[in-house]
Amino acid sequence: MDKKIYVEGLDEGKESAINTAVGAIPGVSACTAASMKAQVLVSFDESVAGIEDAINAAISSCGVSVLN
Repeated sequence: MDKKIYVEGLDEGKESAINTAVGAIPGVSACTAASMKAQVLVSFDESVAGIEDAINAAISSCGVSVLN
């Protein structure tokens, strides 16, 4: 499943950290943080239990607020 996650507080310096943190989650196949769009595009296996909460937690751990 592909999902756009809208965020607040994302700047170019945090893009790499988010890509690394979210990409390390089992079941995530791709992650692209885009500060210009204030969003994180994530491709993941939705059958993995709790994966969306884990993705949101990983984004938040980088100092960025998840809006949706």
